[in-house]
Amino acid sequence: MMPRITAWLLAGSLALTGCSTLFDREIEYEPVKPERFVKLNAVGYASISAQQGSDQQQKMLQAMKASKLDAYRELTEMVYGQKIDASEQLRDRVLSDDKLSASVKGLITGARVVKTYALDDVYVTELELDFEQVYYLYQNSQPRQTVKSVRYY
Repeated sequence: MMPRITAWLLAGSLALTGCSTLFDREIEYEPVKPERFVKLNAVGYASISAQQGSDQQQKMLQAMKASKLDAYRELTEMVYGQKIDASEQLRDRVLSDDKLSASVKGLITGARVVKTYALDDVYVTELELDFEQVYYLYQNSQPRQTVKSVRYY
């Protein structure tokens, strides 16, 4: 008699816990917007005369591209930081080999060219990255949200 009651109690408890997954729920989300947005500015430089090209116009175009890439590199450093690898080697307590390398990797979206100009033999590009613009770009593709309320029924 006792094993039969235990079996019924076990079956009843399993049935009750199984019912809790049958409830449906409604989750309401709301967007998360920062209180303020920052603007980053970066400047890139490139020597015009050092560029490869058969004439001055080609060198100018190459310098324009190089200065823009330099400005984007600077923005990427500001947003993602810079990776530094360094090594030193000692022989007989004397520094024999010293190596230092730096790299940066990242994706910059939403930057705009503020100004480009030549100054003597240097081409300059000024960029601006407005994080409000970046926020709205990412909200379209990957909205950042938090749970506002959950209703079970």
